[in-house]
Amino acid sequence: VHGVSRYAPPLVMNWYLYMLECRGGSLYTGITTDVERRYAMHAAGKGARYTRLHPPERIALVVAFDSKSDALKAEYAIKRFSPAEKRRWIAEAGGAAGQPLTAQENGHR
Repeated sequence: VHGVSRYAPPLVMNWYLYMLECRGGSLYTGITTDVERRYAMHAAGKGARYTRLHPPERIALVVAFDSKSDALKAEYAIKRFSPAEKRRWIAEAGGAAGQPLTAQENGHR
């Protein structure tokens, strides 16, 4: 077809680490490429088993990463935090207000 390029540049896809505050005050941490879609799944009881038992009440924090690998590494590290350390990290990062933080803005490399 004239004027149509067969080349399509690769899509740039950010990965996001997100933390949910769940019923009872617990926190859930996960990664996704679409936080709103993933939150809706959790809220509908179609997400992780944990959030089926402890439904999410709000998104507490979102941090953007350039790669799935970086997001997974951050998720692993955060899941090792105590609940108090997670809450302190959320408070220091400013929670989910506004746009997602980048990993660099939040002190992750």
